[in-house]
Amino acid sequence: MNWEQLLSLKRYGDTNKRIRKEQDETRLGFEVDYDRIIFSQEFRSLQDKTQVIPLSKTDFVHTRLTHSLEVSVVGRSLGRQVGKKILEKHPHLQNVHGYQANDFGAIVATAALAHDIGNPPFGHSGEKSIGEFFKTGKGKTYKDQLTDKEYQDLCDFEGNANGFKILTQNRAGREGGLRLSYATLGAFTKYSKESLPKKPTPHIADKKYGVFQSEKEAFADVANELGLTKRSEKHLSFSRHPLAYLVEAADDICYTIIDFEDGINLGLIPEEYALEYLSKVIRDNIKPENYYALSNKQDRIGYLRALAIGALINDAVAIFMKHEDAILNGTFDSALLDKSKYDPQIRDIIKISIENVYQSEEVIDKEIAGYQIINKLLTIYTNAVNNSFSDTASNYDELILQSLPKTINFSHSSLYERLLAVCHYVSLLSDSKAIQNFKKIEGITF
Repeated sequence: MNWEQLLSLKRYGDTNKRIRKEQDETRLGFEVDYDRIIFSQEFRSLQDKTQVIPLSKTDFVHTRLTHSLEVSVVGRSLGRQVGKKILEKHPHLQNVHGYQANDFGAIVATAALAHDIGNPPFGHSGEKSIGEFFKTGKGKTYKDQLTDKEYQDLCDFEGNANGFKILTQNRAGREGGLRLSYATLGAFTKYSKESLPKKPTPHIADKKYGVFQSEKEAFADVANELGLTKRSEKHLSFSRHPLAYLVEAADDICYTIIDFEDGINLGLIPEEYALEYLSKVIRDNIKPENYYALSNKQDRIGYLRALAIGALINDAVAIFMKHEDAILNGTFDSALLDKSKYDPQIRDIIKISIENVYQSEEVIDKEIAGYQIINKLLTIYTNAVNNSFSDTASNYDELILQSLPKTINFSHSSLYERLLAVCHYVSLLSDSKAIQNFKKIEGITF
């Protein structure tokens, strides 16, 4: 892989390439990508989607929206720092093609901004509940009518693949989806493979999948434009775009440190744990007099958090540059932070967050409710859509169909496409909207 191709400004839906030196510096294509995501309806819905703590009434707990914005900020810093070093190492990228360090920052910031855009309501339990519907619930009856890969897409419903669908899917008046640059789409796709085979290697890019069967051609087009290395002749599988490692690192940094911070602010984790565990990451930068001068818990934790994020950013940049050649040839097989000198401290912090936050009563209660809500919605919607296709829809089915958005095609001739359309619609719902739809179906409210 080479940076000239990897930094492609060509937009999804374009027929011609775009040249960096011909770009308007006041409205750079990579920055347009960022704007298009910010203004999209799918991104706005993240303001009412659970990050960890569900439907919290406090001011300081993160939603998917605030998490995504913070990951984007960290991603921008990672991208700019790496970009500066890449241009020093490969000066022709700047001298001949006109690329700037901020281009790298804009690509990573945009991909990071969108990294959770495909996630269903109720956190990661939302993905699992969709999968359970098809693995063990009523959706299992469709198995024999689907290919193995189609069925696996549904059984392991993946927010990353759904995100790629959102960013690229055509609909009337919006051909090419959000029409993002290929560089951004490549950096967005952390798992550049289809759902089967599952985890064929220990490579980090094989940990999950990032492309539904419905978007295989679209992703192959992106991968070929970017010059991503093909990893399989039999299945859709490519090497990661190098900047996807930075998007992943930005997410890893934020959920490690900020979920820990949320747990402390909520009283689920003792405040003294912050100094004890974060000080091991920031020991070279912390100024005790500054820390003890802060009068309230939020400010003290915020000070430690800022220093910790800065330390992890610098470490991730150093790891990326050390392994740049392996990343470009597709042989670097782990997340950047897996190579971090702070790996033991990161593992300790995540362990505390799992025990005190992710397994707290409030989070577990949310996941239990989320399973029931999503299962009910999928049951009702798949029945209505498939009954309509076979001309056996009841009056109730017709009412349900009238409540579904006209922007999604639920009448596709392919069963897989119809089922995926229902899953896609449910995934777009905010937590509150999913609860509202559930209550209407149950006759609790109207």
